[in-house]
Amino acid sequence: MIRVALVDDQAMFRAGIAMVIDSQPDLTVVAQAGDGADAEAMVREHRPDVVLMDVRMPRVDGVAATRRLVDTFGDECPKVLVLTTFDLDESAAGAIEAGASGFVLKDTRPELLLETIRAVADGSQVMAAGATRRLFETFRSRSVRSTGPEYAALTPREREILVRAAQGMSNGEIAAAEFLSEATVKTHVSRILTKLQLRDRVQLVVYAYEHDLV
Repeated sequence: MIRVALVDDQAMFRAGIAMVIDSQPDLTVVAQAGDGADAEAMVREHRPDVVLMDVRMPRVDGVAATRRLVDTFGDECPKVLVLTTFDLDESAAGAIEAGASGFVLKDTRPELLLETIRAVADGSQVMAAGATRRLFETFRSRSVRSTGPEYAALTPREREILVRAAQGMSNGEIAAAEFLSEATVKTHVSRILTKLQLRDRVQLVVYAYEHDLV
């Protein structure tokens, strides 16, 4: 069962999303909050796997709330999925930089929202890797950084898998392309994240973009 928490200042929107999520046998809404200021206490009490976080709220917005969660809970932080009205939203880019695992439009189809929640919780695939790159191309100047010793520590195979993962390929797709088992790919991805000191595969997309690897 994937435990989901909702943070949005619109009560009717939260209620609708909660109904959609709770209709699924493998998903459940464990907590709701109306502002980012309440996110930390909510996570501490209910320990969700995924937090759906509105990016724009009147007191503490989704960017600041995401940063607080990552700083407070570290490796124990739940995955944060940002909710935004616009597909190219500078605040969404800021939330991803702060540690969010992706973003989804508020008017997206319910089936896609549910698929995205599952993918983020599983961590085996980057949802909309191309959209993430477009987001950064729109709101961040293309100042390519040189790779450092952390990248040099990757093996040639790990570099290949890094690029494929940054392109949005799932573990199964990478396994087929690299003639490896999914378990081996999962191990490689875990080692890549550790060596590059990244939280998840969306941060991997950002790293690849910033260092012009894709």
